[in-house]
Amino acid sequence: MKIGQHPEIANALAQSTPAKQQARAAAPVAQAVAQSRTATQSGAPVSLSNAARGLEASSRSQGDFDADKVKAMRTAIQNGTFKINAGAIADKLLANAQEVLVRASY
Repeated sequence: MKIGQHPEIANALAQSTPAKQQARAAAPVAQAVAQSRTATQSGAPVSLSNAARGLEASSRSQGDFDADKVKAMRTAIQNGTFKINAGAIADKLLANAQEVLVRASY
């Protein structure tokens, strides 16, 4: 079974993917910013590139979750139309396991 069987949920999931990827890319920058603030407080001069500053600003403007996706799922649950797609969950678990194994082999 594939995710596309529930259009409203599939659309919400598809829309959240770029945000998750950007959040993953911004996490190291946020950590570097936190470290640079600590270094600045200790007296060491620190400067960030424009790209790092841009990533920091964009990560602050985005939340940790997709509120629209949560709202769509909450509505579906309340209406009794939300169905758990075990096949989609299994597909994602297998894909994640494969990704972990590929990364571990490097």
